[in-house]
Amino acid sequence: MPSTRTRIGVAALVCAAALSGLAVARAGPSPREQDTDLQSQAIAGQLHFVAYLPSGYDQGTTRYPVVYLLHGLPATGTGYRGVGFVEQALDATGSPAILIAPQGSTDSKTDPEYLDQGPGNRWDTAITSELVHVVDTRFRTIRSRNGRALVGVSAGGYGAMHLALAHLDLFAAVESWSGYFHPTDPTGTKPLDLGSAHANAQADVHRQLQASRTQLKALPTFIAFYVGRDDTRFLAENQQLNLELSRAGVPHVFRIYAGGHNQALWQRYAAPWLTLAVDHLAPAVG
Repeated sequence: MPSTRTRIGVAALVCAAALSGLAVARAGPSPREQDTDLQSQAIAGQLHFVAYLPSGYDQGTTRYPVVYLLHGLPATGTGYRGVGFVEQALDATGSPAILIAPQGSTDSKTDPEYLDQGPGNRWDTAITSELVHVVDTRFRTIRSRNGRALVGVSAGGYGAMHLALAHLDLFAAVESWSGYFHPTDPTGTKPLDLGSAHANAQADVHRQLQASRTQLKALPTFIAFYVGRDDTRFLAENQQLNLELSRAGVPHVFRIYAGGHNQALWQRYAAPWLTLAVDHLAPAVG
């Protein structure tokens, strides 16, 4: 039987949802959706991403907050494209914001865990440095941490929480949807060994939170995460993180919902959780 994580790449989930009658994709790409790229030194090639722009973007001068969305892993190099259900959910919120969904893997590196792991495999740098810079240059964004949220699904939930804590100066809000909080191997069942105790500690969200408590007070960050009650792989770790945050006095939102580790759960709560994220950002202005 395939593991949980082998079934969670966003592109595959969109297909599965379509088969079950969930309307998650349009007949064709929206004119508000741009599939574009940047030249990345960090991953030694092109970093592709989808930019979904608010209605009326091309008719004004308004600057918008940005929601960065990290997809699930393992995935091919096109896993970032399956964001139709999130685009529709963002529209349903009525909250004007730009959605950016970057590539988080390649056909040859299907599970880099959104980490910097050596030359040509620096996904943290690609997303938090190169991508944020390019998005702020190409689009009318609110160019400060108060205008950025980082949201992730499953492995993307780990990536979002890890990257946000590692770069608190960049993001004012972070959400994990059915994520986990330490890097794992492609099966999702074993911790990923990054080569040293120091590297492993830096990539572990539980230890990051301990190390960043003082900085979190100086840079208040909206932290939110949820998991399905039947998510036997990741439920316990989400409960553990909730307990750690509560004991540390770090404000956060945590929910357990009926359901498992699947598209139906994420689609059901996409709109309210996107609303939560955008409500904690600076509003569109101009």
